[in-house]
Amino acid sequence: MNIPLTINILLFVGLLLLLAQLSKRSWSLSKKVLTGLGLGVCFGLGLQWVYGASNPVLAESITWFNIVGNGYVKLLQMIVMPLVFISILSAVAKLHTATSALGKMSFISIGTLLLTTAIAALVAVGVTQLFGLTAHGLVQGTAETARLTAIQTTYAGQVTGLNVPQFILSFIPTNPFAELTGAKPTSIISVVIFAVLLGLAALQLAKDHPEKGRSVLNAVDTLQLWVMRLVRLVMKLTPYGVLALMVKVVAGANLSDILKLGGFLVASYVGIAIMFLVHAMILAGVGVSPKLFFKKVWPVLTFAFTSRSSAATIPLNIETQTRRLGIPESIASFSASFGTTIGQNGCAGLYPAMLAVMIAPTMGVNPLDPMWILTLVGVVTLSSIGVAGVGGGATFAALIVLPTLGFPVTLAALLISIEPLIDMGRTALNVNGSMTAGTVTSQLMGQTDVERLKQSQDEQPIHHQT
Repeated sequence: MNIPLTINILLFVGLLLLLAQLSKRSWSLSKKVLTGLGLGVCFGLGLQWVYGASNPVLAESITWFNIVGNGYVKLLQMIVMPLVFISILSAVAKLHTATSALGKMSFISIGTLLLTTAIAALVAVGVTQLFGLTAHGLVQGTAETARLTAIQTTYAGQVTGLNVPQFILSFIPTNPFAELTGAKPTSIISVVIFAVLLGLAALQLAKDHPEKGRSVLNAVDTLQLWVMRLVRLVMKLTPYGVLALMVKVVAGANLSDILKLGGFLVASYVGIAIMFLVHAMILAGVGVSPKLFFKKVWPVLTFAFTSRSSAATIPLNIETQTRRLGIPESIASFSASFGTTIGQNGCAGLYPAMLAVMIAPTMGVNPLDPMWILTLVGVVTLSSIGVAGVGGGATFAALIVLPTLGFPVTLAALLISIEPLIDMGRTALNVNGSMTAGTVTSQLMGQTDVERLKQSQDEQPIHHQT
């Protein structure tokens, strides 16, 4: 191990120890995450200044930093499926008016997700035209060719050869234990369906055999408490994970690539900002202060931004909705779970629509034709159902949308160099969309704990709450 690498690792460990000392104070999770974020940005900028983005010492240093950053993401991914399963099962089992409440909850949550995705597609048309973006002049090099081959090999078998009925059938689990491993992009939906059916069966059992039904419900409650203890145990590591992930992002950024495709990068973030404003307007429309909402959810958005994984953010998502926004666990679990595979505003809305508008002129299509825009919005909205909530989900969405419109998928590979930078903002938008859907659903169903929602401070760390 060379001396510069050793120094980098020791400095990183020193920052972790410093953060651990600071975290002993009675700080809220928000303050701890903010501290980790700040330390990560400063250290990343320092490494970027000393080494430059392509230095091998920096690259090897990042692999060591990833033990903390990627390790934290893996721990969250580890608890996603158990959390989704037990949360949905418990929520349904406690719905005494299951049919009507469950139907209304699902309709509003999924409807909000799809509506905002349709709006995201329209925003994509506007920002792409505003910045004059086009596929003309983008050159496909060796890296891009390799990327295109890889994504076609990885995703083609999952998105081709399935008609709409077959795609819908793919949601129904044939082996729930296999789905719990996340074997397919739609595994979360399959797990939700299995948990809902099992919850309905528990309700029927409680009706037919009250004593046995109570035993089942008690077992579900105990299992849920057990899983939630695990969630909070892992969540204590959030500041350290954010620190490591931010070091990786900042230190590894390549300035030349950013400048080369800066127009698309800026346009993407303008579109993302507009969608956050759309979410704020929707929240205001249902009686929730956007300022208070964003103040409470920003630690979740920070993690989503750094991790680039909507699925890994599910535990933080559910915890924040229930403990900070006053949303019932049933609604929070539904919106967080469905929000990772349905109606992702960033990955499944903005991104594929922007690519389609850029490609359209090269295919002899007028991107401002009203009928074509309506077609694009429809394709993007429907295609957003089933997009995986992991890194690469935007590519998955593009590989569905572009061929449906008769366009080549090449452009999805040409943006490889700035893809991670854009994906960070897209993921934050995806997660905010799911929390917005949960808030809207809770408000419209009149189930929000208003006192908890209006609390302006989050004084106690989440893991101290009961």
